[in-house]
Amino acid sequence: MADQPNDNPNNHDDDKAAKRSVMDRRAGIDRRDYAPGGIHNSGLERRRGAGKRLPDFAKAAEEGELTAEQFLFVNAIEAFKKVNGRTFPTWTDVLEVVRLLGYRKTQEMNLTLPNVEDWTEKPDTPAGVRTFDRYQDKEDAA
Repeated sequence: MADQPNDNPNNHDDDKAAKRSVMDRRAGIDRRDYAPGGIHNSGLERRRGAGKRLPDFAKAAEEGELTAEQFLFVNAIEAFKKVNGRTFPTWTDVLEVVRLLGYRKTQEMNLTLPNVEDWTEKPDTPAGVRTFDRYQDKEDAA
């Protein structure tokens, strides 16, 4: 019975099979050439290759110099978190703050997103979220 591979503790066939099942990462698809989720050329890629510079919009922020727009947004998010007692706002919360800041979807998107229909609205469209007065009431009570 010791002749059977499973009974012999010195048999390393299982180890060899396991090693053969591990794929050499150098032989496969380069992860940098593969976009996860099948979204290719969406316009959201942040990786920069050789010769590609960081846009001034992002460069200044990464160096600690926010534009007035970035500073307003960061402060609005911080105020939302403080007033609502949330450390991590949801994406719906972030969109609510953006709309309360006065942003509206007035232009076609510059992105290519699968299964998403683009739309626009008039600049004077109401925010459609709760009013800022509710935030002020909570802040005044604190």
